Amino acid sequence: MNVLVLVEHEAGAVKDATLATVTAAAELGTVHLLVAGEGTDAKDAADAAAKIAGVEKVLLAADAAYAHQLAENVAPLLAGLMDGYDALLAPATTTGKNIAPRVAALLDVMQISDITGIVGPKTFTRPIYAGNAIATVESSDEKLVITVRGTAFGKAEAQGGSAPVEEVSGSGDAGLSSFVGLEASASERPDLTSAGIVVSGGRALKDAETFDQLIVPLADKLGAAVGASRAAVDAGYISNDYQVGQTGKIVAPELYIAIGISGAIQHLAGMKDSKTIVAINKDEDAPIFQVADIGLVADLFDAVPELTQKI
Repeated sequence: MNVLVLVEHEAGAVKDATLATVTAAAELGTVHLLVAGEGTDAKDAADAAAKIAGVEKVLLAADAAYAHQLAENVAPLLAGLMDGYDALLAPATTTGKNIAPRVAALLDVMQISDITGIVGPKTFTRPIYAGNAIATVESSDEKLVITVRGTAFGKAEAQGGSAPVEEVSGSGDAGLSSFVGLEASASERPDLTSAGIVVSGGRALKDAETFDQLIVPLADKLGAAVGASRAAVDAGYISNDYQVGQTGKIVAPELYIAIGISGAIQHLAGMKDSKTIVAINKDEDAPIFQVADIGLVADLFDAVPELTQKI
C-alpha cells in the first residue's frame, strides 16, 4: 500500500504529531510525505522530513497559496496527488482535522477519524462515546482518508532517513479563503500535546489568580506543561488553549497531575492514556481516582504548596 502523510510544520521544523502519524503510516505500507508551504520554511521542513526514519520520499509543494496551510487550498493539492496513493494520513490536530474531511469529500470517500490502532489494511480502531468504548471499523472505499491520534502511536525517529525531496505543484489558490492573521499564545513551557509532564488544574482552584499561584509554580518546578479542565476554562481561569479533554487537547505524558479535577468523562477522554496519573482532590469519591495511579485525598490549597515547596 502506498501511503501519503500530510506533514505539519512550523518555522521549518516538523511537528511531533507528524512523527506519530508516520509510525501509523509505516504499518500500512510505503510512506511518502507531503510538505505544503512557502519559501525557506517549507524547504527546511522538507529537508527535516527527509531525515525521518522509514520515509521513502518527500513531496514539496512550495507556493504562496500553501503558506498557512489553508484547507481550501491544500485539500485540492492532496486530492490531486492521491491518484498515486492508496491512503492519506493526517495528524488528528486542528490542521489535520480541517484538511482531511475536504480531501475525503473531493475523493468521494468516507473519512476514518482519530484512529488509535491498525487492525488490518482497511480495518482500524477508534474511540467513541468520549473514549468510553473502542469501535473497530472497516472501510470498503478504494482509497483511505484517515486522521491519526498522535498519543496512540510512538514517534518515528526524526533522524536516520535520507529520502529524496521531489517538488510538486497543485492548483494553488482556490480563491475561497485568505489568511488574515494569527493570534497565538506564547509560552516558554513545553507544548501541551508533547510534554513529558502535565500539571492540570480544575474549577476547584476558585479563580484565575489562584490557578496561577498554585498550578504555575508546580509546573515550573517540574518543567511541565500547564493544562486545565473544561470547567476551569469555562470559568475563565485560563485560556482555551490549555484545555485537556474530548473538546480540548489529547495528551499522554509520562506524568499527568490532576489538581482539583473531578474527572468528568470528557476530561478523562483527553488524558487517561497518560503513563502515570496523580490526582489531588479532597472529594474521595471523585471519578478521577478511578483512573489515577496515585491518589491524594487532601485539600489542594494545603497539599499543592507543600508539594511545590518540597520538590
